[in-house]
Formats: sequence, structure tokens, C-alpha cells
Amino acid sequence: MRIFIIGAGQVGSTIVEALHNEHELTVIDTDAARLEALGSRYDVGTVEGDGASRRVLEQAGLKDAVLVIACTSRDEVNVIVSMFARRLSPDARTIVRTGNEEYLDVWRERQLDVDWVVSSERETALAVSQTIGVPAARQTDVFADGQVQIVEFDVEKPDAVSERFESVVGPALRDAVLPADSKVASIIRGEEIAMPRGEETIRPGDRIVVIGSPEAAKEWSRLLTPARRTIDDIVIFGSGRIGTATARALLQQGIRVRLIESDLRRAQVVSELLPQARVFHAAGSDPEFLEREHIGRSGAAVFAMRDDAKNYYAATLAKLHGVGLTIAVVHDNVSMEVFERAGVDVAINPRLLTAEEIVRFARDPRTMQVAMLEQDRFEVLDITVRSESKLAGKRFRDLPMTGSLIGAVVRDGQALFPHGDDVLEAGDRAILFTPSSRVQEVERTL
Repeated sequence: MRIFIIGAGQVGSTIVEALHNEHELTVIDTDAARLEALGSRYDVGTVEGDGASRRVLEQAGLKDAVLVIACTSRDEVNVIVSMFARRLSPDARTIVRTGNEEYLDVWRERQLDVDWVVSSERETALAVSQTIGVPAARQTDVFADGQVQIVEFDVEKPDAVSERFESVVGPALRDAVLPADSKVASIIRGEEIAMPRGEETIRPGDRIVVIGSPEAAKEWSRLLTPARRTIDDIVIFGSGRIGTATARALLQQGIRVRLIESDLRRAQVVSELLPQARVFHAAGSDPEFLEREHIGRSGAAVFAMRDDAKNYYAATLAKLHGVGLTIAVVHDNVSMEVFERAGVDVAINPRLLTAEEIVRFARDPRTMQVAMLEQDRFEVLDITVRSESKLAGKRFRDLPMTGSLIGAVVRDGQALFPHGDDVLEAGDRAILFTPSSRVQEVERTL
């Protein structure tokens, strides 16, 4: 497939990394250094120029495109690219990235002629709300309309070890009493990956990936961190687009929300937009304010300011005041590991979430959804099994051990969590975990 990617920033680079082995890619950007870095690392075509210029798009050969992805950091540029793409290559699919939920609303009202709009704000708000539902999770995604949940946990030995904890952490997996309707998809031990075979064990210090029902995900959370209570009130630091979108999503879940905004005018605007939330005009780094308003008693805090350093400092301060769960929105990919190693519980990168959502449009047409884990070392796919697949009709216990694992299937609209004697059927949507390097092979096999 010939794909044109307009924008070589973090979103564009992540898309290139995910797709360069499978498709013919051309990347357009005004930044020569970004293009040179991509061109030297991957076998992709690069064009230095303004993607919002019809002349540049014509000269780049966009008329031959099958898929056009407009993913610059400027919404207006992305919309203009999609307009030109419609005229230069009428049959090409177009995807627009936006940081403004209003464009998403306009598209839903069929007033924007593109095939798909991906909102960074909405993806981030969903990621935060999913994490709140499973407070021990490092990362979580939902599949099959919420029937299946993918969760990443860090396994730490609690101060008081329960019998339930010891029934899961320590015994061989074949003997462990795992939560019903769940499977351990992978055990990550430092730089090594332990496949979840029967003799393998989960140990303190491991990171595990679990596929299961939402109820199973919550049970995993309770047994790994029994001291954490249900979260029903949250403080959000920063009321920009992401902070506001996150507040709106949490309010819809019935969670009490407090917003802290240092800009008086913005605080006034948001208080009118979200009358159900309490909005404070204050600095999130002011210890006296945090103490006075009992911020430390909140179930969780989300740090959605525009500056990673400010988010990190505010998260550290909130931890000192007693906040149990800290979730930071990270704008620089390098900050992800720094935040996690420094004690921030969850780091969410809006650009990576946006890239994940976009990538699925370039996958096999049978792929309904994609999630990337561990900085794209692994992927979770929702893909339909073909009738001619050599795996169709086989019992799950007879499926080959390849490093990929089917954790759930969706059959007739219902999620099933298969056991060894269950049979994989043609037409099933298999929700599976796989190393990113094996995605093409998985697609061919299924």
C-alpha cells in the first residue's frame, strides 16, 4: 500500500516505525533534520516541503496514494491536506489528527469530508478514565466495545502479603489461582521476555500483560495492590484542552472533579464550561494551597499542564501531600521513562495514543483495533480469523507456541475467554498479544 504521511514529528515517526516494513511510505515535512533522521533509519521516501501546499503534494506523487495521514501538530494544516488529497487522489482514504475535539464533532456531523478524525484530547481522556477504573495499572486499553481489557501491571510485594497474592505470585502458572476470564499474555523481566508457559512463574519485580474481562482486570488490580481504594474524586492540574476533555470524561463516570488552573481567564472559562466541577485559580506547585484544599486526600491526581517539568514537579509535590495515584500527561517521549522511574504511577503520551489509533487503518482490513505496548515492542490486535486460516477449527491447546497469544475472541458480538478445549472458529475476532516484529506473520496466519 502506498501511504503518504504529512508530519514527521512524534506521531508521524511512530507511524513510520510501525508501518515501514509493510508499506511504501512517503513522509512530507518542512523540517529537514527530522526527515533525514527518518530516511537514514527506515527505507522511506522523504519530501521537504509544506504539506498544506497543493504543489508540494502534487510533486510528491500524492495522486498515487492509497492512504493519506495528516498528522502534523497544526489542526488547520491537517484539514487542508485532507481537502487537497480528496481532489488529487479521490479514491484514497484520508485520516486527520486533531488536538481539538470540535473538529471531531464537526466530522461526526458529516461536515468534514475525511474518512476518519483522531482526537488526541479524546484518546488521552479515555486512557485516563480507563486507568482510573484499574488503579494498579501501568497502562490499559479496552477492546470489543469495552468487553475485553488489556492491562499492564508492575508486580510489587505488598507490605502485608495476603493468601490471595501468594496464590498468584510465586506458584507455577499451571498451579496459580488466576482471576477468572483472564490470561497472562507476557511476563517482562527487565530486558527479558518470559513466555507464559505452565512452568513459568510471576515474581515480584516483574511487569505483566493481562488480557481479560473488565471484572478480571479489577480483580488483578485488587490482588496486586489491595491497599488502594476505589477512586471517586480526582484533581486535575491544568485546564487546557486535554485537562478539560479529561474532566468531562470523568464527570460522565460520576467522579467528582477539581481543576487547578494558574491562568485566571482560563479558569473562568472552564468553570462556565464545566459547572459540575470545582475550578480553582491557583498554582499547582503552591504547597499552602495543596494543604489548605486537602489535595492529598484525593483518590488520584492528573497532571495535564503543557510543560513536562511542571507536571513532574507537581506530581512529586502531590505525592508528598498524600495523593495515592499520580497520572502525568507527557509531551516528550523521552520523559516517559524518566517519569516512571521517578515514581509517577502512570505516564500517558497523547501523541503515542494518537499514532496507535491511526496505525490500524494501514493494517490488514480485518484488523479492528491496535494497541502498542512497551514503546511499540509489542502490539495487541483485534483481527478476524479467515475461513482459510490453518488455525481455524483447532483447539486452543493445539495452537502452536510462537510468542503470540490469543487472550479472547469475540463471537456473535460477545467476548469469550477461551480454555484449552475450546475451538478457534473462522469469523472469530481474535484479540491477541504479539511482538511487533511478528505482526505481519500473525496477519498472514490468521
